[in-house]
Amino acid sequence: MDIIKSIEHEQLKNKIPDLHVGDTIKVHQRIKEGNRERIQVFEGIVIKKQGGGVNATFTVRRVAYGVGVEKTFLIHSPMVEKIEVVRVGKARRAKLYYLRDRVGKSAKTKENLGARIENKEITLKEELAEEPATEEVVETNEEVVENVEETPVATEEAVQTTIDEIAPEATVEEKAEEAATEEPTAEKTEE
Repeated sequence: MDIIKSIEHEQLKNKIPDLHVGDTIKVHQRIKEGNRERIQVFEGIVIKKQGGGVNATFTVRRVAYGVGVEKTFLIHSPMVEKIEVVRVGKARRAKLYYLRDRVGKSAKTKENLGARIENKEITLKEELAEEPATEEVVETNEEVVENVEETPVATEEAVQTTIDEIAPEATVEEKAEEAATEEPTAEKTEE
């Protein structure tokens, strides 16, 4: 893998939200003011999505006090805390720039009434906790192999005891045969 691709892969988030153009969303963004850090919520309609990989962005538009405000966010930015879908909108275009010229109710997208509001997430990277678990399994397997090599006699005894436990009928029949052969010899000694 290229050095650049490996560095970009480290910067990607594990899970990203499943956004669509036309949706009304709330973006929780971290803002630093001096030494303090707070979270500010920006709610609006997604008017475009573009790019891919680390550089993937989406633009959100809202009207605040009669003035249209658009903000572009990086999807993989550590400053974007989380994204919530408020309502699912119908959009038949990839870019909704025509909303800039609209005022009032016409500046919104129609709501997709049949759609459920779900905060779906797309998994990009698997968690790293799984990799060390496989290494531990390999180590335990090596220990088991060492234990088996050290005590092969113990395993033969265990197999014999399990056979006796599994087939108790055979042992009962053998005991009956032994008893039948022992009874006449016992009678001869008594006479």
